[in-house]
Amino acid sequence: MSGLPPYASAGQRTWYYGFRILCALIFFFLIFPIMVIIPLSFNAQDFFTFTREMLAFEPAGYSLKHYEDFFTNPDWQQALTNSFLIAPVATLLATGIGTLAAIGLSQSHVPFRPAIMAILISPMIVPLIISAAGMYFFYSRIGLQGTYWGVVLAHAALGTPFVIITVTATLVGFDRSLVRAAASMGADPVKTFFRVQMPLIIPGVVSGALFAFITSFDEVVVVLFLGSASQKTLPWQMFTGLREQISPTILAVASVMVALSIALLTTLEMLRRRSERLRGLSPA
Repeated sequence: MSGLPPYASAGQRTWYYGFRILCALIFFFLIFPIMVIIPLSFNAQDFFTFTREMLAFEPAGYSLKHYEDFFTNPDWQQALTNSFLIAPVATLLATGIGTLAAIGLSQSHVPFRPAIMAILISPMIVPLIISAAGMYFFYSRIGLQGTYWGVVLAHAALGTPFVIITVTATLVGFDRSLVRAAASMGADPVKTFFRVQMPLIIPGVVSGALFAFITSFDEVVVVLFLGSASQKTLPWQMFTGLREQISPTILAVASVMVALSIALLTTLEMLRRRSERLRGLSPA
C-alpha cells in the first residue's frame, strides 16, 4: 500500500505532501485553461467571458445555441467533413509506413539504424512552421500544393513518427524466436507478419494510429500552407473564426474536440495496459 509509514521523519512528510501539492498545482495549471472552455460553450450570450447569469447559475444564462450553430452552419459542417476526409486517409498511410519502418529498424542487421531513426522522427522534432514551409516549396514544385492529396501526404508525414515510436516500443518485448519458428514451418514473411507479429504488436499499431489521427485532425499550420479553400479543415475554420469573425461557436467546437481527445486518450490507455499484459509487464 502506498502512503507514509508511521515512523516517517519530518523531512519525509514534508517531501511527501509537498510533492503531491506541486503535482496538483501543475495539473491545475495544465488542465484549467482547457476545462474553462466547456462551461463557456454553453453561454447564452455571444461573449467569451462568464456572464452574471452564468456565475449565478441561472438557467437563462446557459444555452445550446453555439452547439446548434456548429451542427447546422454549412461552413462548420464543411470544415468538419474535410477533417474527416483527410485525417483517416492520412492515418492509414502513416500507420502503414510507420509500422513497416519500425519492424525494419528493429532488425539488428540494418545498418545506420540510429541515423535512419533520427531522420524518420525528425518531423516531430523540427518546428512545425519550418516543416510547413519546406513542404510548401516542395509540393508547389510537383503540383500537389493546394490539393487534397498534398494535405493528406503532409499529415501522413507528420503522423508517421508517432507510429514508429509506439510500434518500436511494442517490439521491445517481442520474442523473435516466434518468427523463426514460423519460418521453419514454411510460413513466408507476409504470412508470418499477419499471423504472428501483427496480433502481438496490434496495441502499439493502434496506439500509433490514434496519435497520427489526433495529429492530423488538430493540425492547422500545414493546412494553411498547403491547403486551398476546398480543404479548409476544422482547426482552420476555428483559426478563421478567431481572426476574422470572433465567433463564440469556436467554444462549442473546442469542447467537442476536447471530448474527442479524452475518448481517444482513454482508448490509448486501455491499449497500453493490454499491451503490458500481453508482454507480462503487469498482472492481468
